[in-house]
Amino acid sequence: MSAPLDAYWMPFTANRQFKQAPRLVARADGMHFWTPEGRQILDGVAGLWCVNAGHARPRIVQAIQQQAAELDFAPPFNMGHPKAFELAERLVELTPPGLDKVFYTNSGSESVETALKMALAYHRVRGDGARTRLIGRERGYHGVNFGGISVGGMVGNRKMFGHLLAGVDHLRHTHDPVRNAFSIGQPAHGAELADDLERMVALHDASTIAAVIVEPVAGSTGVLIPPKGYLQRLRQICDRHDILLIFDEVITGFGRIGTPFAAQRFGVVPDLMTVAKGLTNGCVPMGAVFATRAVHDTFMNGPEHLIEFFHGYTYSGHPLACAAALGTLDTYAEEGLLTRAAELEGFFGEALRSLRDLPHVIDIRHIGLVGGIELAPIEGQPTQRAFKVFLDCWERGVLVRTTGDTVALSPPLIIDKQHIEQIIEVLAGAIRRAA
Repeated sequence: MSAPLDAYWMPFTANRQFKQAPRLVARADGMHFWTPEGRQILDGVAGLWCVNAGHARPRIVQAIQQQAAELDFAPPFNMGHPKAFELAERLVELTPPGLDKVFYTNSGSESVETALKMALAYHRVRGDGARTRLIGRERGYHGVNFGGISVGGMVGNRKMFGHLLAGVDHLRHTHDPVRNAFSIGQPAHGAELADDLERMVALHDASTIAAVIVEPVAGSTGVLIPPKGYLQRLRQICDRHDILLIFDEVITGFGRIGTPFAAQRFGVVPDLMTVAKGLTNGCVPMGAVFATRAVHDTFMNGPEHLIEFFHGYTYSGHPLACAAALGTLDTYAEEGLLTRAAELEGFFGEALRSLRDLPHVIDIRHIGLVGGIELAPIEGQPTQRAFKVFLDCWERGVLVRTTGDTVALSPPLIIDKQHIEQIIEVLAGAIRRAA
């Protein structure tokens, strides 16, 4: 007999709808979930953008089991344990040159809060304490804590929670379906939108701006891919005005778009970079912020016995999380998963574009192994059409994700062509049936 459903208030869920017709998973392996009744579900979204190496991978499972028996917890303040240092060294081997310092958190939301605080504190420590303004972007998603929703630009995540952080402004988003619909990879139009930052400088003066935060590829708002030249121009403007650039790579990190990090795919190195999700393959909650040596070393002044950065979490660098991350990195390395999305990108993109002429499809966006199929909304019922597609796919054994009226795909990087064909076949049928 299954447990009652009443007590659990579920996150980002239509609770009443769900509890009338629950969608439960009981186990997982490789590319699949199984329901309690034994029905197999092909995972088209890597759990929640996070299970990049597939489910129940032996190296990761064994690492967590062994660590739980060996060292279950170690205090992170003025203490440490070997795997936290080992993991940091392994991670900076993968990051772009210069991002060689690692600060551990427990989620993408915490990584964003940490990076924002680092940026503010960095300017204060260097004697530029007037730089307190943070710049986000419309349609940006940076987690759900107060800093993240303040710099974020998704209205549903913001509207119920008051005035949020003061001193925050937003660049325009880059979604331009009139000029860029059905682009292959990066859209041709829109690099000039980075010049919005120059407008912010003209309005507020650069001396008040601490940092700009963007997702290289915006995932949760519907897979928005940066126009050609956009990120490069944003980097140039930040350099011109001594503003820190933060990349939120919680989704794009660890192979999602064909390189270890999106910074490498686009050839743009930020000053701070947030990660989570694929860091531990979703097995144990963990996040991190990568910082340049220049940012880190700015804090390393004053008496050596004093704390340099008053920030951290009880579970920063948790032993089980570090073990899971090391097992994850081993799996990625042994199977070449951090570049596999580049190998499958052409096949995946062609498969997605086969949906172009179906009813209601108004745009398709894809890069690496992430894709978005935008559907025309039902008049007066926004999000309803995509949600119908989601439910239809679930009933036919494929898990997809929806955000607004966009169906998003981000399958585990172990996916093969047969799985891609199955996802597309089921998705095509669901789109045809969506009223």
